[in-house]
Formats: sequence, C-alpha cells, structure tokens
Amino acid sequence: MIKQIRTDQLKVGMYIHDLNCGWLDHSFISNAFYVRDQATLDKVMELGVRDLYIDTLKGADVFVAPAPSEPQPQVPKPVEKPVPVDLKNEAVRARRLHTEANKLVRVVMDDLRLGQEIRMDRVEPVIDSMMESVFRNQNALLPLARLKNLDDYTFEHSVGASALLIVFGRVMKLPKETIKDLALGGLLHDIGKVQIPDAILNKPGKLSEQEFRLIQSHVDKGLRILKGTSGISEVVRQVVAEHHERLDGSGYPNKLAGQQISLYGQMAAIVDVYDAMTSEKVYSQGVPATKVLKMLLEWSKEQFDPQLVQAFIRAVGIYPTGSLVRLESNRMGVVIEQNESKLLEPVVRIFYHAGKQHYVPPEIVDLAKMQDRVASIESYEKWKIDPYQWLPA
Repeated sequence: MIKQIRTDQLKVGMYIHDLNCGWLDHSFISNAFYVRDQATLDKVMELGVRDLYIDTLKGADVFVAPAPSEPQPQVPKPVEKPVPVDLKNEAVRARRLHTEANKLVRVVMDDLRLGQEIRMDRVEPVIDSMMESVFRNQNALLPLARLKNLDDYTFEHSVGASALLIVFGRVMKLPKETIKDLALGGLLHDIGKVQIPDAILNKPGKLSEQEFRLIQSHVDKGLRILKGTSGISEVVRQVVAEHHERLDGSGYPNKLAGQQISLYGQMAAIVDVYDAMTSEKVYSQGVPATKVLKMLLEWSKEQFDPQLVQAFIRAVGIYPTGSLVRLESNRMGVVIEQNESKLLEPVVRIFYHAGKQHYVPPEIVDLAKMQDRVASIESYEKWKIDPYQWLPA
C-alpha cells in the first residue's frame, strides 16, 4: 500500500516508494529504495523534502508502538555476495567463461536468423556465471571483454557491454537482481542487428543516409524480437530501447531527452559508447581507453549525466584493467588490477622495456607503493604484443 507521510515520520525499516523530488535533486540511485540504516535516513532528511511516499507492503508502516502480539515488520536480509578471490584463481575460469559467452551470443543470433526464439534457459546461466565472476574479481573477466576479433565484433561487443554493465551496476550499488537485468540487457542490446545485412554493418566506407537509417532501425527491430521472448524485464527493455538516446535529445530512435531516459538506458548508453570506441572494428581503429573516458567527460556536459560518467570511471579505472601502459621509467606492462582509492596508480605486470626495445623478466608492481608512474597508454598492435599472453591465466 502506497502512503504519503511527513518526512519526519520516516524510520529505518521503511521502503520509500517516491522521494517526491526530481532524480537530479538527490544522490540516491533512484527515487525508490529501502531505508536500511540511520545513514540513509539522515541523507533523506538533508534533502529538505516535507512529504514523501512509502510502500507499506515492502517495508514498515507508520506504527506508534505495535502490541507484543502483533507481528513485527520484516526487514529484508542483505543479498549474499560471492566471496572475493585472488586474481590468478579467477583468471582461468574467466577465460573459459568469456569464450562460452561469445559462443552463446553467436548461437542466439544464428537462431534468430532461422526464425527461432531466444532460449532464456541457455542465456541466464551464462549471465549468472558472468556476475559471479565479476563479483569475485572483476579484473579477471573485464580485460578479456575488451579484446575483440574483427570478424566477431558484433558478438563480442555484446559480451563486453554485458560485463561492463555488471561492473557499473556494482559501483552504483544497485540490487543484484537489477544488475542481472542490466547484464542481460547488455548481452541483447544489439540483437536487432541480426535483421541488418553484414555488408552494411561492416561497411568500411561512409554510410549513405538510407544505410544509416537502416542501422538505426536495429533498436526497434530488437524490441520487436524481445516482445516474443518470455522473461524479459522492463530494465532489459529500457537498455535495448534507450542505449542510443542522449540527454540533449540528439540520440535515436525517439530523441528522448533528460529524465525521459531511464537510469538504465543512460548507463547502457555510456557503456555502449565506451566499448564501441575502444574496440578495433573493420571500419575504424580503437581509441585508447583514457582518451575515450576524457571524451565521455566532455560529452557529459550535454549528452551524458556527469555523475554517471564519473561513476563509470570509478568502475573501470582511469587506466582500465587490460591496458598496455608505458611507465615514466620506460618500462611497459599490462594493467592487471586497480587500486580503488588510487585510480592513477594501478597494479601492472611489467614485461618489456620501451627504450631498449626488448622483453624483461616479468614483474608485478603496485604503483601505489613505488615512485614510478604511468606515462601513457600504448597500442598492443604498435608494439606487436599479444595481450592474451600477458593477461592473468
């Protein structure tokens, strides 16, 4: 039951249905959430809102003092999280999972081309495994999701978007069920492209206006496919429908603007741009991750929400895991872990000397504990280095 109450009546254990203010007027993930502790309650009080709405079916009601015989409101138990594990232990599982996820997307798209439906009994176990892997140690799966084969870009971009949305959702402290929906939305966000010829999807030259409109139609085509699929939540639909919309109304297909775009659509838009721009494609070269992050910050003045972009940067790191970096000492290596409190000082596996142009004995260095610093992000292709050889395995 939805009930309007005075803000001073709000107590720990209640479920807020609506804060009664705009999404940009507060720092919470959404307008609806459970008041789990005193810190959350204090943050709501600081908003200065006089009245708000609670849902008494999901949390406590406004009781003065329930009699001893009356049942006490049930407080939801926190979601159990997988126990974090060492990067080396998770890396082997992550490699197998990455291969399995890419094969799954290919099978799903092949089935759709043959007129078959999406088999959710195949998809959900892989999504669950990806979530478990990221929750145990995101530094194992995330760098693999950045590496793509030119011929399999469409499949691997879907897996990359899914993995990134899991990490993004964790940083945003979203409920686990919502993160799962985000991950599924990421895996299926470009599903409509199965109905667009590969010759147009992979065209190396400039698209004609008609071809560009056809590319844009993949959103509506994807939504029509999802209508015939059971088990698709509203969060998944929003990811598919809104990942090309922009806050200033310049996106497509519906030119939504501002709060017309859901939180999950905005998150998917950031992830889609980041993964697409950092990837090598038939028709364009990948852009270094740090440069893309800077571009997202610049675009956040108009196209993306600045707070969401900053949260995404916290999720992936300023020097994302899997990046090839050159240090001030001229030594080179791959970023294998992030220092959450010091994003400019990741953990790096050193294996090459750029000045002397030869390999050196591999060494893992934590830049937060030494004087050396990252000077630049480098290209694996330029240095003819196989990234798979140096990522944890």
